[in-house]
Amino acid sequence: MSLWIRGCVVSEPLAIAVEALPTARHSWRSVIRRWNVVLPAVIILILLLIALLPAPFAGIFGHGDPRACDVGRSLAPPSEGHPFGLDVQGCDVYANVIYGTQSSLSVGVLATAVGLVIALVLGTLGGLAGRAVDWTVSRVTDIFLGFPFLLGAIVVLTAVGERSVLTVSLVLALFGWPTMARLMRSSVRSIRSADYVEAAVTMGIPRSRIIARYIIPNAISPMLVIATLSVGGVIVAESSLTYLGIGLQAPAISWGLQLASASSRFQLAPWLLVFPGLFLAITVLAITALGDALRVAFDPRRQQ
Repeated sequence: MSLWIRGCVVSEPLAIAVEALPTARHSWRSVIRRWNVVLPAVIILILLLIALLPAPFAGIFGHGDPRACDVGRSLAPPSEGHPFGLDVQGCDVYANVIYGTQSSLSVGVLATAVGLVIALVLGTLGGLAGRAVDWTVSRVTDIFLGFPFLLGAIVVLTAVGERSVLTVSLVLALFGWPTMARLMRSSVRSIRSADYVEAAVTMGIPRSRIIARYIIPNAISPMLVIATLSVGGVIVAESSLTYLGIGLQAPAISWGLQLASASSRFQLAPWLLVFPGLFLAITVLAITALGDALRVAFDPRRQQ
């Protein structure tokens, strides 16, 4: 079977995909050649390797054990074997920063992934189902948007007993999905009226196949951009909550816990605050830069 599209006779698969694939392929080819994409991507990959394999990286400059402490050398400045110095308990700050990467990135990725799944399901339902379902999804989204992100997380985490990586991630995901759900709904409603989708419906292709193969893959592209940016926001939120004493709890190791313990000793031992803060800043800047590059890739109006 063939269709007449834009003055050409093309086969069914090409007729359905012609609207979406060329633009996306061209965007990816152009964006991966840019240094402002490669540089943050490399930084993020290195941080992911550190999070997955903290022991080898922590052992580069010393013993690599964040819990091996020498109280007699409390607040010792940076030296050979301890490039980031020692904390108040005599623990190696470098090893703690390396192991803190695992907790901070885990919270950011897990919370964003859970929020993305919720947004994908509810946004697709709101965009494709009837008015009653769309109205219900919209009202639920409005209710959660009415709660300030950090304030809602503070209220829930205060009521939670144990605050682990999983607990903090789920709470942050609970208040992080509404924006992505709204974007998914709008994207689905826009794509469902595209020419290639209408052509597929006309040809009698099953609705489930149209949704799974053509609508969701094309609608999720802008969602991935927002999700990438959300990872950085979640990492900052986790560090802020932990700094306030509401996020992760010891014996967990995270940048937020290190910043909280270092704030009262900044004048005496500034390295306690500088190095965890530097890792946090580099991580968030790299994720934000990559998210902005992806936004350009999926928005032809911003391409140069």
